[in-house]
Amino acid sequence: MNNQEDAIGKVIVDRAVKVHRELGPGLFERVYEAALTYELNAAGLTVERQVAIPVAYRGVSLEEGFRADMLINDLVIIELKSVEEVSGVHHKQIQTYLKLAKKRLGYIINFGQSLMKSGIVRVVNGLPDDMSWR
Repeated sequence: MNNQEDAIGKVIVDRAVKVHRELGPGLFERVYEAALTYELNAAGLTVERQVAIPVAYRGVSLEEGFRADMLINDLVIIELKSVEEVSGVHHKQIQTYLKLAKKRLGYIINFGQSLMKSGIVRVVNGLPDDMSWR
């Protein structure tokens, strides 16, 4: 992981906590997406929302692939949730996004948790995970 990805990750976590404190749990994902976009832009980061991640099949790029909720500075993928608990399928989803998009760092951010720290999962693609941000 390079320092830029780690620095972006720290801003993401900080701003997600800020949004959660302000809005609380239980709203629709799109509300948190808009609020987090506002916060990350205010922090000077570039945010793309609902980014298409194509799937290559037999040498053809299928645009009907996936959509990542957020791509930050073309380096970090964020998947937003507003559910009681993050499940194994959510982990597989972001791991697939990271692999297909050739990105190394992603976060599952679940605004459905009472305590935001419990709702943030850092996911790496092919690298040892460093949980020092917690």
